Amino acid sequence: MAKRILIIDDDTGLCELLGSYLASEGYAVDAVHDGAEGADKAICRDYAFIVLDVMLPTLNGFDVLRRIRQSSQVPVLMLTARGDEIDRIVGLEMGADDYLPKPFNPRELVARLRAIQRRNDAFPAGAEPRPDLLQVGDVSLDLGARTVSCAGTPIELTSLEFSVLEALVRQAGNVMSRDDLTRQALGREFSSFDRSIDVHVSSLRKKLGPAAGGEERIKSVRGVGYIYAFSSANRPY
Repeated sequence: MAKRILIIDDDTGLCELLGSYLASEGYAVDAVHDGAEGADKAICRDYAFIVLDVMLPTLNGFDVLRRIRQSSQVPVLMLTARGDEIDRIVGLEMGADDYLPKPFNPRELVARLRAIQRRNDAFPAGAEPRPDLLQVGDVSLDLGARTVSCAGTPIELTSLEFSVLEALVRQAGNVMSRDDLTRQALGREFSSFDRSIDVHVSSLRKKLGPAAGGEERIKSVRGVGYIYAFSSANRPY
């Protein structure tokens, strides 16, 4: 059965174009042009993906995303105006899985959706948790259940935040470039204008808080990337 995608965008021409292209790639497509209607449809029906524009009538894309995330973890890819970096950052912080700036090539949209699907297929919903644990200091990752705890307290992370944290913890003590983090955690190549990794790291810092002694757990390495810091007492295992 074809995976069904919901497009929420008030540009009817774009919706028709994407509908035709996605159908040729084996997807079934529904399209709505109003934020409130889109939110209701996203919540009430079972979709594989939501493609969500920021600028919408009745409810903007951020309000729609907020409503969706109250009851669903369906993958959401947001469409933003080119050059409007704040929209991309806010969308990711609110739980969007990815974004594309307009205008874009439909082939890139499909590539992004397939990258999201590959991540989800690697950790299917309802799969029996495996006893795979990764721990560094007081942070513990259950790789089967895709859950994280810090000092024994569960921490709510998005799927992408978990992927970024896992990649960093596996290489704790070693610098990871933005290129490597983007490939491993997001499933795509890094672009010099892509702030996704920086936003996810910022969110992880806020959610995990500082390490013992007040030091940052995830440190920036100027011009390169990030490093998950550890001492001899908290090496990952």
